[in-house]
This record gives sequence, C-alpha cells and structure tokens, in this order.
Amino acid sequence: MRLKRATNTIKNNNREKYISMVMIHVALGFLVYFIPFSSKLYFICTTFYFLYQIINASTANKAKNVVFACCYVVGSEVFFRMTSGNISYEAAKYLIMVYVLIGLFSNGISNKSYSYLFYLFLLIPSIIVAYLNIGLESNFRTNVAFVLSGPVCLGISALYLYNRRIKLNDLIESLKYLSLPIISMTVYLFLYNPSIKDVLSGTQSNFETSGGFGPNQVATVLGLGMFALSVRLFMKSPSLFLRIFNVVILGVISFRAIVTFSRGGVITAILIILLFLFSLYKKSSLQYKGRIIYTSFIFILLAGVVWIISSNQTEGLIEKRYANQDKIGREKEDLSTGRVELFLDDLQGFKENPFLGVGANGAKELRLKAGQGIKASHNEISRLLSEHGMFAIIILIILIIQPLSLRFSNKRNLYFYAFLGFWFATINHSAMRIAAPAFIYALALLNVQYEKRPVRRKRAIQ
Repeated sequence: MRLKRATNTIKNNNREKYISMVMIHVALGFLVYFIPFSSKLYFICTTFYFLYQIINASTANKAKNVVFACCYVVGSEVFFRMTSGNISYEAAKYLIMVYVLIGLFSNGISNKSYSYLFYLFLLIPSIIVAYLNIGLESNFRTNVAFVLSGPVCLGISALYLYNRRIKLNDLIESLKYLSLPIISMTVYLFLYNPSIKDVLSGTQSNFETSGGFGPNQVATVLGLGMFALSVRLFMKSPSLFLRIFNVVILGVISFRAIVTFSRGGVITAILIILLFLFSLYKKSSLQYKGRIIYTSFIFILLAGVVWIISSNQTEGLIEKRYANQDKIGREKEDLSTGRVELFLDDLQGFKENPFLGVGANGAKELRLKAGQGIKASHNEISRLLSEHGMFAIIILIILIIQPLSLRFSNKRNLYFYAFLGFWFATINHSAMRIAAPAFIYALALLNVQYEKRPVRRKRAIQ
C-alpha cells in the first residue's frame, strides 16, 4: 500500500512538473513576441543553464545531461533564428559541439565508434580544395563553415553517442526537452500571424505563416515537435487529462506545420511517427497493443480535425498544395520546386570532378559565377558528391552502414528507425541547414537500457 501511494505521488509530481514546464514555455512565446530583446536573454540563459548542468553532473549522469541539453538546442534553433536571439546563425550547431565535447572529455568514446573519426577526417580534403578554388576573397571561412558545420556536428555527436547507454525514460525525457521550445515557437507563430486567410497569395511556401522565416526550416522543426508529442501521447499520457492535454498541443503544432505550406517537414513527421508506432507495437505486450490501437483512433481523429481546420483556414489552398497545383487548380510542372534542377547540377559537378570534388561550398560558388544566383542545394547527398568527390561515397557508406550494423547486434532503441528516418528524409529536402538531422541521427546510435521490474519475493511461511 505504501509503495502504491509513493508511486502515485511520484506520478502526480511528474505530471505537475511537465504541465508547469509547458506553461512556462507558453509564457516564453508571449514574452519573446511582445519584448523581442528577451529572445537574446532566453538564449543566453538556456546556454549557461545547460552548460552548468553538464559540468556539474556526475560521470554516470553526464551523457544524459548532454542529450537533454542538445535536444533543447535542436528544438530552439529555428525559434532563435526567427527572433534574432542567437549570437550567430550557426550557433546551435556550435553549441551542440561544445556540449558533446565536454561529454567526450569526461566519458570518452566507444572503441567501435572510430569510423566516425575517420568520417571527420574525410571532410578535410574539401576544405583544401575550396581554398585552392575559391580563395579568401569570397569569405572563405564563412562559406566553408556554412556547409561543414552540419556534417561536423553529426560526426562529433555520433562519436560520443555511439553505443552510449541511456535509460528509456531518460530518452523519452530528452524528447520532452526537444518539444518545449517548439511549443514556445508555436505560440509565437500564432501571435505573429493570427489570421492565415489574410496572408494567402498562392500555394507556395508561406513566410508570413512561418513567423517571417524560412518555411522549410520552420516546418521541419514543427514536424519534429509533432513526433515528440506523439511519443508523449502514446508513452507518457496515463491519465485522461494528460491525453487531452497532449492531444491539444499536438493538434496546434500540427496545424502550424501544415499552414507553412512547406510539405517536407510534415511528410517527414508522418513518416517517422508511423515508424515509431510500428516499432512500439512490435515490442509491446498484448495488453499494451490494445492501448496503442485505442490511442491510434484518437490520433487519426485528431489528424482529420486538424486537416479540416487547415483546409478551412487556407480556403482549400492547402489541398491544392499537396496535390501539386497552383491556386486556380492547374498542376505545377515541377513537384520539387526547383530541387531536382539543383540535384542534377550537383551530380554534374561530381561528374566533372569525381576525385576531390569542387570543394566545400564550391557548388554554390560555381552557380554564382555562372550567373545562376545564390542557390544552395537542398539535398545533402548530391551536395556531398559534388563537393567531396569520391570521399563522399565513403562518407555515405559510413553514415548508412554503421548504424545498421549497430542495430543488427542491439535492437533495444525503440526510436531507431524513426531517428534514422528523420535524418535521411530531412537531408533530402532541406540538406543540413539546421542542427536537427545531425543530432537526431546520433540519437539512433544510443544503447537504450530498460529498467528491470522489482522482483517480489513471497515471505516464507513460519
């Protein structure tokens, strides 16, 4: 009886703590909108808060705190970019690298993770080629950092998290940290653009509904928030109140993701949610499978309601967007909105420079010199091939084979396919403009530990 009361008390405390954290981040959304300068204070406070948590954590808890901090950075990156809160455009990637390096110095790395060290070395030749081809007159440091910060962030994160042990509850907690700043951003989006109908002009990606920022990046992070809240709904919503609470949050995030008119982030979210549910259902007991099916009905109903509201608010334009039509219903010639042309352009660069490639950021520089304007590739695979040449093939082999080989020997990471799916889908429609695909990829490499249930021993009959 005492154990049951203690368990209920812990559950109530956790619920109240979660609701309090959500409400604090709702308030932060209001604060940043009405007092823009507070975004910089928010960035500085969170940076040093997590730095303090990591440095003061015990060796055993260091990895957990690093994951919490990096997940929060991933969730907040686009919000800080759109509100000018970060100190530099690529601040999130550098911050993740700093947090991870602190963890590396404390915990070391796995003997089997050295392939990622080799991966990092393979990025170096592109810097040399870029220096020889581009020179310093084109702001060499900024250009190279722009395209390599993402791959380097991935390599360092993977080096640290490869086969790193973490409890399942702590991994779920990390997704909570990821979702909290996304909730703040969602509140900000509603305040920035309360009326969708007033800013509609067609079926193209909409900057106004995206907080005045890049719709692709906004939709990608909101899609990640959809996934994190879906995990919360299926795995951390034991009471009716929490189910309703999380359904409402999931609904409003999904709505704002859809009305950005950027399809990549939403489609990726649907894909990884399905991969997560497949893995969860496969691992669950018969009783829990029934709960998954029941919650799935709520999930499908929610999806239908959100889509109907989105269609109403966009006056049917969102349906035309996903049908690849313009505002008067004519089918668009290019489904990829110019991405295929850039993809083929990158492949041409690889064909002409198959050994060393055109160098870091070289593809964009060549397009600029050819009078095509500043056009950065949206596809990380084609960019790698163009800028790294034959080294790109080795890089891709490492990035694909290494996690799959780990999965072959350890199938405990429930989110493995969802994390890896997010990375692969995102780099194919948004490259590595944000830190999310880099760090989420590394999360797929974790060695998830399940807590053992206490064994109840019967008292001996006296």
